[in-house]
Amino acid sequence: MAKMKIKKGDQVQVLSGKDKGKRGEVIRAIPSEGKVVVRGVALVKKAQKADQMGNNGGIVEREAAIDASNVALIDPKTDAPTRVGYRFDESGKKVRYAKKSGEEI
Repeated sequence: MAKMKIKKGDQVQVLSGKDKGKRGEVIRAIPSEGKVVVRGVALVKKAQKADQMGNNGGIVEREAAIDASNVALIDPKTDAPTRVGYRFDESGKKVRYAKKSGEEI
């Protein structure tokens, strides 16, 4: 599997599916499966059992994982979806950059 270019904490926009066009923050990245969990996107209802800590059971809504290929990073300069590239900065450190504006992420 190719290296995932989306990381936890990135602002992304959904490109396809029922939540197309929605934006949110990546709250979890799952590189082994090539998936990400985005806050407020791909909400599913899940039956939750009550536990001994006093949490009541019931039906709760939570975010489901979506494929990383269905989201695009938001360019910090233009506020538009962009692809991600890699390059080396002056000190030789590998950094991610937005391909639309060339801005470092």
